[in-house]
Amino acid sequence: MHPTLAKLVDTNFPAITRTKLHTLQVNMGYLCNQSCLHCHVNAGPTRKEIMAKETIDQVFNFIDQQAIKTLDLTGGAPEMNPCFQYVVIEARNRGVEVIDRCNLTILEEPGYEYLADFLASNKVQIVASLPCYSSDNVDAQRGKGVFEKSITALKKLNTLGYGETLELNLVYNPQGTQLPPDQSALEADYKDHLFEHFGIVFTRLFTITNMPIKRFGSWLISTSQFDEYMNVLKTAHHAVNLDQVMCKSTLSVDWAGYVYDCDFNQMLGLPAGQLKSKRHISECLGLDFESQAITVADHCYGCTAGSGSSCGGALKQ
Repeated sequence: MHPTLAKLVDTNFPAITRTKLHTLQVNMGYLCNQSCLHCHVNAGPTRKEIMAKETIDQVFNFIDQQAIKTLDLTGGAPEMNPCFQYVVIEARNRGVEVIDRCNLTILEEPGYEYLADFLASNKVQIVASLPCYSSDNVDAQRGKGVFEKSITALKKLNTLGYGETLELNLVYNPQGTQLPPDQSALEADYKDHLFEHFGIVFTRLFTITNMPIKRFGSWLISTSQFDEYMNVLKTAHHAVNLDQVMCKSTLSVDWAGYVYDCDFNQMLGLPAGQLKSKRHISECLGLDFESQAITVADHCYGCTAGSGSSCGGALKQ
């Protein structure tokens, strides 16, 4: 895989600082039942990195000390961590909202038959990847048969109240070097198509820009499109999006417990701006993250280009 950090660190991206910290995004490990082209984590079935129970308990110490309101679980497939149920229950017992970034097909894997009911009974918010409502496009990006399994999983979630009384958000990623289209218009298309053809309902659609790092960044280099894509991002930069980028209220934790300003910085190994160097979450209990500097590099233009992009979708409608 081609490294991308050297192409990103020399940047003129504007300096930004964190506001109030209310969300902790935790990577439960890189193990996944899929290997997607757009994956900025390079997750897959052969990855061995998994967050240990000891680290999870240190994460909860931080959640208690910092009065975190939302726990955002990601991976890989976060549900493949053996402690996934423990994490959800501990968080919900604290009154913390839980987001599960689910690839949908995990719900159809042997051994995970319990998962949909478990998520529903704990009122976990689901953010589910469905990069298109076309089977050909989804399978091209995520693997043969993924679309069919995703539709089956969505129907199962609908029977449990997801998309109506429980929050079910879908995620769209472009297939190549284009920016995402208008989120509101695409959401309407998704809702019409999925309901008309499959009877599926969902809450919202999040459009997320592909980041020029890890697997996608390496593909850009291999196809000699890296510089062209960075020019697309920089040309489409809108300063108004700086006030809403996710790192201003979110902190990211990797599977080993180290702290970063965002999930993308985590994948590049860039420590949180306030910390200056790599620091474990157990060393951050007494720190005040409000008004502290955030580490930036050229990939940050992916969050401010066009309508903006975050783990919660477009920043402006």
